Amino acid sequence: MSSPSHSSPVSRVVVFGGTHGNEMSGVTLVKHWLRNPSELQRKTFMAEVCLANPLAVEKCVRYIDRDLNRSFSKEVLCSPESESDPYEFKQARVLNQKYGFGSCLFDFVIDLHNTTSNMGATFLRVSKDDILSLHMANYLQSSCENQSMPCYNYLIDIPKKDNIYLQNIGKDSLCLELGPQPQGVTRADMLSRMRELVNRGLDFLDLYNQGNEFPGFETDIYRVLSRVKYPQDSSGEVSAFVHNALQDKDYVPLKPGDPIFTTMNGEDLLYDGEADVYPTFINEAAYYEKNVAFVLTKKVSWKVPALKLETLAVHPGNPK
Repeated sequence: MSSPSHSSPVSRVVVFGGTHGNEMSGVTLVKHWLRNPSELQRKTFMAEVCLANPLAVEKCVRYIDRDLNRSFSKEVLCSPESESDPYEFKQARVLNQKYGFGSCLFDFVIDLHNTTSNMGATFLRVSKDDILSLHMANYLQSSCENQSMPCYNYLIDIPKKDNIYLQNIGKDSLCLELGPQPQGVTRADMLSRMRELVNRGLDFLDLYNQGNEFPGFETDIYRVLSRVKYPQDSSGEVSAFVHNALQDKDYVPLKPGDPIFTTMNGEDLLYDGEADVYPTFINEAAYYEKNVAFVLTKKVSWKVPALKLETLAVHPGNPK
């Protein structure tokens, strides 16, 4: 049985930067590619680029009214526009009209982000069944083997109806998270790494279009379990901070009894879970407003079937 989402070549590809206006690797690259698009030309397609949140980019802030990357719900996209709507709701509808369900749906969306956390190159997706993006991530991981920046597969496993991320508007998608990088800052190492990953991702799609077969494989995926909040005192003020032993230890196993927070008085607060987990987005600057100190994930081994344009089968990977 052939997969409807992969029964034809990938011809409409868009690369978004500036979904968050102060994550500068994607902003810088998209501005460059808007002036010099030839780098994105492949044999079988020409990728488009877009500054997703231009006003936030102009002001070098994460967003103006609401987080754009949480504004692509069906409710927002389908509701009548009002002058009182948050700027990002209006922008989400504009992007959806051009690249998503409001037009000829784009085949593949690449969304570029930076994180202040020590997460290396993280390939984030929202569906475990997106076989094309899993193969792209595997192809990209081969470029990490001789690099100082590790690569990780990351999954926010949510139903399609609950997908509020920009990725929601494409048939298939992949979000690139690179860090650590401060907000509002361009680091040359992160910039060049993101540029390489985007170009290799486009190379992969081009090879796929040309009928190349990609063998099945097994990979580790970090699946989101929960979000850990900062401790607060009776007045609602944060009363403890990420412990030195945890800081910058993204994807390092966190064991029961390990310290996770420390107070101003030097008291250590320990992880009270019953099993090892893998913390990510540790001390992410953008999550302070959400009172999220870090995200806990579980590492699972995932089997992914072989991929070829003419014979792609729908067999989502199964955890061992």
